[in-house]
Order: sequence, then C-alpha cells, then structure tokens
Amino acid sequence: MRGYDRGKVAAAAALRCLQAGLLVLIVLAPARAAPTPDTVQLEELTWTELRDAIQTGKTTIILPIGGTEQNGPYMALGKHNVRVAVLAERIARKLGNALVAPVLAYVPEGGIDPPTAHMRFPGTITIPEQAFDALLESAARSFALHGFRDIVLIGDHGGYQKALVAVATRLNREWAGGPTRAHAITEYYEASDAGFAELLRQRGYAQSAIGTHAGLADTSLMLATDPRLVRTDRLATVRVTPGDGISGDPREASAALGNAGVDQIVARTVAAIQAAVARH
Repeated sequence: MRGYDRGKVAAAAALRCLQAGLLVLIVLAPARAAPTPDTVQLEELTWTELRDAIQTGKTTIILPIGGTEQNGPYMALGKHNVRVAVLAERIARKLGNALVAPVLAYVPEGGIDPPTAHMRFPGTITIPEQAFDALLESAARSFALHGFRDIVLIGDHGGYQKALVAVATRLNREWAGGPTRAHAITEYYEASDAGFAELLRQRGYAQSAIGTHAGLADTSLMLATDPRLVRTDRLATVRVTPGDGISGDPREASAALGNAGVDQIVARTVAAIQAAVARH
C-alpha cells in the first residue's frame, strides 16, 4: 500500500476512534434535570413536580368556579370561566404558596323543563345543585389526600355562593382537629360585584349603566381579562331590551375601567385568603 493510502486509512481509523470516544462521553454524561416550569397551574405540572411543590410549601390550592351561560349578544358564553381563571392565577402568584386547580365550568344555572333563569338562552349549561355540591366535595377531598392544607373556593357567579359556604362548612366539621381546612372566599365575588359597582359609582357612573349582568361592570372586567370574548363592534349599537339577557348598559365599558376592578378583586381576595388561613 502506498504511503498516501496508508495515511488515509490511518486518518479514517483515528476519526472512528474519536467518534466512539465522544459517543461514550455523551452516554456517560449525567442528564441535566429539566427546570420546573414557571406555572401555578396544577394541570401544567407532572405528578412528581406537584409532589415536590407541596413538600416545599405550596400547600394552598385555589379551586376557581365559573359557569357557562349567556352574557348578552356581545359577550361569549365562557365569560365566568375565562375570567376566574385569569384572576385565580394572579391571586395565586400574589400569595406565593398557592396553586390553581382546573376551572369548574359546570354549575347550577336554572331549570331545564321548563327552562328558567339563563337556561332560556342557547348555550347555557346547568347541573343539579346536589351534583354541584358533590363535585366540590370530591375535588376538595382529592386535594386533601394529596397534601394540600388550605383548599380555597372562589366563584365568579353569584348564584352558588351560599353553596360554597355550605360545602366548606360540612368539610371543616368533618375535618375538625386535622391539618386541612376548606375556605369559601365569598369576598372574591363581593369585590367583583358590589365592590366594583361602588368603585364605578365613585367615578360618576349610574347604577342603571353599571348593571348586574353583562352591563358596564361585567363587560369592563371582561375587556381587562380577555377582550377576545367581547364583540366590541357590537357594543356601540347595543339596545337594552327585555329578553336580551342584559342588565345595565355596556356601551362605555373599557379595559381601563376593568383593570381598576381587577386590582381590587385580587387585593381583597388575597387579603381574605390570608386572613382565613391565619384563623386556621
């Protein structure tokens, strides 16, 4: 074999040895642990990440409760679900030791036969009150089993606030003497309803415009949390008439007004949760 060919063979052999050595190094190198994602959403964690989070102090779980119902001809059916999801995340991050459970989107919304309340409008979904209570209790028991110590119920809809209190009371009676407590934080809804209405009145808006459902207050909060759910092109031409599912006048709604309400809701809810946990 000529010297030139021998050189090529030797070089090829050396390259193969180098590649094999690199392969061994790659195989033997310790795998780098993936960082835990920056999330407070329970459903975005693996079970081991959740276990570790609980063990390192994230022992509060927020169960956000929404509802799927009509919200006038210019606001989407998922208003309550989307809004409570956004606000629950902000509340959890403010608390620092809390995670957020998946939103409960199915709640009592009226009768089916005959249809009552929001069930008179297409898209509204209802469940019996007994089923709602059982669902809340079962979810709370699941959280307690896995190590959460403070189970927080917040609801974006006014119709089931008393049910949240009743469920928490029953669970706490059963859990008396143990480390776990359920907290029905009705301050969340009070801040979004009466509290935000008072803030708007202080800014010169009439109660007839503020309304109680899909009016100025409701629509402004939605514009601040997720404007995709508001058909803003329809607001200017809204005519509030009987049977349209609206209470109030949304035409002057804005994200700026809604942001003031969001700040108030988050601050009051965080304070209420901290006070409830301290009492425990």
